[in-house]
Amino acid sequence: MAVKIQSKIVNYKVVTAELETVVEPGVEKKPEVIHMTEEVKRPEGLESLEGSTYKIRTPLDEHALYVTINDIVLNQGTEHEARRPFEIFINSKNMDHFQWIVALTRVMSSVFRKGGDVTFLSEELQAVFDPRGGYFRSGGKFMPSLVAEIGAVIERHLIKLGMMQSDELTPEEQELIQMKHQQIALAATPVVVGAEDSDNNYPESATLCYKCNTKAMILMDGCETCLSCGNSKCG
Repeated sequence: MAVKIQSKIVNYKVVTAELETVVEPGVEKKPEVIHMTEEVKRPEGLESLEGSTYKIRTPLDEHALYVTINDIVLNQGTEHEARRPFEIFINSKNMDHFQWIVALTRVMSSVFRKGGDVTFLSEELQAVFDPRGGYFRSGGKFMPSLVAEIGAVIERHLIKLGMMQSDELTPEEQELIQMKHQQIALAATPVVVGAEDSDNNYPESATLCYKCNTKAMILMDGCETCLSCGNSKCG
């Protein structure tokens, strides 16, 4: 909008940073917009990264998947030094999953490099269910899908880096599980262990625990108790 000046200009000031900070009485100053980014970039000259490789073996496929997560060290040599995931790769001889695996790894690597809290990735992936049904992996734990097991691998890695807390049992829960195992061993009726459950000593009649997704829920003293995580419907 044009303004016509009808009088002579006799005084003026050049606006500087100091003048901009002066707040007139009765006038509310608007807060400045600060743009922040936590994007993580590969340091120049860094040719290799340290990481870990995890093997995923499912009963749905004869070929295993190998998940490799490489880490980068932030603020190295300072008190704020931290190790964070930087990129992820998934390899397999089975080419049926190639397309979506490449897309998934690229998206996850981009999220890792963006920085910040990346623990939501594990939670979101583990909430994916296969419409054809899940499977039980070694140890009796139920996996709703292959994507969910990839999320569980990411969770293991983030726990190792200290970004997530482990769901370790408390001493009281460990004592309860040990007591239940002893009660089973001393029971008059011998426990028949199925072939697929022989590595975890859970009874064949055990049902799925809704808390840890392990087929280890048994009925003892009129109360259903999980022999894996200690969860009990009786509190």
